[in-house]
Amino acid sequence: MGKKFPEIEEKQIKFINEQHIYFVGSATADSSINISPKGLDSLRVLDKNRVIWLNLTGSGNETAAHMQSHNRMTMMFCSFDEKAKILRLYGHAKTVFPGDETWDELYSHFDPLPGARQIFDMHVELVHTSCGFGVPLYDFVGERPMLNEWAERKKESGIADYWQKRNSVSMDGEPIHFPTSDV
Repeated sequence: MGKKFPEIEEKQIKFINEQHIYFVGSATADSSINISPKGLDSLRVLDKNRVIWLNLTGSGNETAAHMQSHNRMTMMFCSFDEKAKILRLYGHAKTVFPGDETWDELYSHFDPLPGARQIFDMHVELVHTSCGFGVPLYDFVGERPMLNEWAERKKESGIADYWQKRNSVSMDGEPIHFPTSDV
């Protein structure tokens, strides 16, 4: 049976912190809906209504494009172990880029990761839990090293070049406005 909460409770924070993968959903009024799996050590619950997640360089940059005009965001966490559960966070987020006024403070919550592109700072307005009985059982084996290895080989200048070539326009053709001219 699903339950709704106005904030993230302590036992829900514990559940969130135990998950190795989470999913982020976003869209504009007329864009494709984007759902991205996220992993690595990229999420922090700052308080009962605030979550930040570190976005690393990837093949697309849809969430950043969506946040420019419609800052709605949904995050979903699923248990893949013996205790079935799904938890969703609904709210609004803002994008914080390297060099922005709050970047250093927010980035200090994470161990540095190569290719860090943005931090999404989400104000949680609703927490919704459901059973998760249909979610299959899986064992966590470990994190994939490929993304970090790729970013380390590219170095900062190569990452900035990649952002310009591959991450500056959404799949729907919307330009992504980075705060600096280097990107």
